[in-house]
Amino acid sequence: MSTKFGILILMATILIGTFAFLKYKNMLNVYRFLTTLSIIFTFGSLAVLIGYVISKGVPYIKPSLFAFEYTSDNVSMLPAIITTFITVILSVALATPIGVFTAIYLVEYAKRGSKVVEVIRLAAETLQGIPSIVYGLFGMMFFSIWLGFGFSIISGVCTVSIMILPLIIRSTEEALKAVNDSIRHASFALGAGKLRTIFKVVLPVAMPGIISGVVLATGRVVGETACLMFTLGTATKMPDGIFSSARTLSLHVYMLSSEGMHVGEAYATATVLLIIVLIINFISNKIANRFMEVKS
Repeated sequence: MSTKFGILILMATILIGTFAFLKYKNMLNVYRFLTTLSIIFTFGSLAVLIGYVISKGVPYIKPSLFAFEYTSDNVSMLPAIITTFITVILSVALATPIGVFTAIYLVEYAKRGSKVVEVIRLAAETLQGIPSIVYGLFGMMFFSIWLGFGFSIISGVCTVSIMILPLIIRSTEEALKAVNDSIRHASFALGAGKLRTIFKVVLPVAMPGIISGVVLATGRVVGETACLMFTLGTATKMPDGIFSSARTLSLHVYMLSSEGMHVGEAYATATVLLIIVLIINFISNKIANRFMEVKS
């Protein structure tokens, strides 16, 4: 029934797009038509995905899924929700200052064409292309075994912080580059120093782009599975500290679906995970818009 529902949504989206094209075909050229078709396909796929997950998960959402303690009967997701928020907050708090200050050095202080800048950018691009499971193996060998953290939240946080660091660096760097040099020159002309200009003038203007990068990094942490499986572990209990093993929502979905005994509850967990991601994106957009208002 849910599959048919998703197919109907996709067909309805295509029909609406086709009708709109036929109605305004005199106003559209080939490129505009292809662009419109791509937009329709993108939003249609998103609508099908969200509709399918929600239709499969909502019937299985019940109070027992939010019990404080996990059992094999209720397969509660509450410990996973708390672990997810802890992992996201700690990893973003650890990676964001390092990424932002690195980008500030690359844009504001490093000389143009410097070999150091090229090496840092090459390292960031290389790290961004490494599969997450490789990060997981590195985190297990270095943080869990060599440093003795074991399967714990701190091991997972340190590993995903390294994983999202290139994303924050690149997005912050592009946001700083987008700031017009005339703004910097005006600040210098008024007597402000380099550091004051960066923190009082440049960063507030570039803040929407920086927030976008942090949001993308947050989404990657929320949806990460392979990396955290080797570092965070898959314990089902409520975490009692950063050195305890636990599981995030994405790991919880994977474990339930792989076991095959609670597939419906896995869809319900995926629905909650989807809602959390939408809430994070909504809040971040509001914050970015607030900075845009201040900028204008």
